[in-house]
Amino acid sequence: MEHVLLLFLFFIPILGLTNGTETEQDFTWHLKKIPQIVNERTFSLDSPKFEAKTKLELNSVCGIECQRKLPVPSLSDLKDLLSYETIFENGTRTLTEVNVLGLVLDPAGNTTTRGSSRKKRQIYGTDSRFSIYDKRFMTNFPFNTAVKISTGCSGILISPKHVLTAAHCLHNGKDYVKGSKRLRVGLVKTKSRGDGRKRKGAKRSRREVYAAQEDPEAATELRRQSKGGGRKQRRSGRKQGTSDGMPSFQWTRVKSTHIPKGWFKGVSEDIALDYDYAVLELKRPHKRKYMELGISPTIKMMPGSMIHFSGFDNDRSGQLVYRFCSISDESNDLFYQYCDAEPGSTGSGIYLRLKEPNKKKWKRKIIAVYSGHQWVDVNGEQQDYNVAVRITPLKYAQICFWIHGNDENCTQG
Repeated sequence: MEHVLLLFLFFIPILGLTNGTETEQDFTWHLKKIPQIVNERTFSLDSPKFEAKTKLELNSVCGIECQRKLPVPSLSDLKDLLSYETIFENGTRTLTEVNVLGLVLDPAGNTTTRGSSRKKRQIYGTDSRFSIYDKRFMTNFPFNTAVKISTGCSGILISPKHVLTAAHCLHNGKDYVKGSKRLRVGLVKTKSRGDGRKRKGAKRSRREVYAAQEDPEAATELRRQSKGGGRKQRRSGRKQGTSDGMPSFQWTRVKSTHIPKGWFKGVSEDIALDYDYAVLELKRPHKRKYMELGISPTIKMMPGSMIHFSGFDNDRSGQLVYRFCSISDESNDLFYQYCDAEPGSTGSGIYLRLKEPNKKKWKRKIIAVYSGHQWVDVNGEQQDYNVAVRITPLKYAQICFWIHGNDENCTQG
């Protein structure tokens, strides 16, 4: 049955690209003019208590049906939602109010697009995740961009000094979580004992063949590391860091953290997944290749509707886990998808590969932040989805501003 499913997955993109108008589909990163986020004033706030518990699964959040009913936010609303808090390593905190320039509001409101039928799962059916064991693989792009957050989440490198992750990894909507005062980011070490050992393993799987079609460079590395035991891994009970394939981390302190005000309760009536993102500034820059931000395209503009991301799932302690899957539903701000994932992978950067304008080269960019397995309200009932926060032009402008400190490098994305 597994082989039948994998064969079916293999042919989905091929059928999609050979059907009528799809043959002329242009899967390209189209540059868009980005609105400007401008700081208006910054003032100090009381230091937070840092007493909240980290909660990797959220309840009673606005789901697909709720998203359809949301009114179009006014410019005043957006200015309030995109204002942001900054928490520094010494525990001090500021609030920065912003203005939004050059934005054209969409009168159509918050729409949703449905793909395939919904299924209830967090891990369901055959576990389709790849555990990465080879250190050479872990430290090569794009997998080297995945980082571990000391509060138990994952993140992704977006500049020499910045990491993108989920806001709920640091803040529960009312207070900062325990451990976020002395926040650290773990980068997989490039060298450790045992590097270079040859391992015996299984043959290349059909899913790796499919991965080769979706992301050839990543699949090349998957074939290399698959010799270390294949993709089906179970918890062995061995202590972290004692077995082959367990990465060791180089931990770096976080200098400051930015979280949009839209995430905090009291600004919205409840936690708003639309704003479940945060940017961490590292105390010291790293020298690794990072992944650039991109504007999230619609499902129709994604090859095979496929997304990819890597993180540190809790049920595979210490392992870097890679997965890819198709998106089933989308709203203006969220992706609803069924990528197999467990707590610990939340905050991972979701990316895809599209062609660069006027070039034959394909390039990966981050288009969303994995918010995790969430319970959302659908027709008055609680249902579960794996949800990701899309990088819209406004969010691109804000994150880009946090990275560069000005909007000169954020006019197009």
